[in-house]
Amino acid sequence: MAITISGLNKKQRALADIMWSMNGKEEVMGFIRSLQGTNRQEAETVLELMLWAIWDECEDTQEARRVIQDVVDRLDD
Repeated sequence: MAITISGLNKKQRALADIMWSMNGKEEVMGFIRSLQGTNRQEAETVLELMLWAIWDECEDTQEARRVIQDVVDRLDD
């Protein structure tokens, strides 16, 4: 699945790319915890925007729930 998030600056796009390439929730959350101050806040916001973007890409609620659950499961691995 490809998602698009409009309006991200260069740093936020880099954060999104880094998190998207990670292999699990622990890795993503560890990365976010390793950041400080505004960097951490931006990473948390970008992660939330990524989840909302996935939701928006789905045409029905059941599909959205399934896709988001797949992403959450991927993060849990």
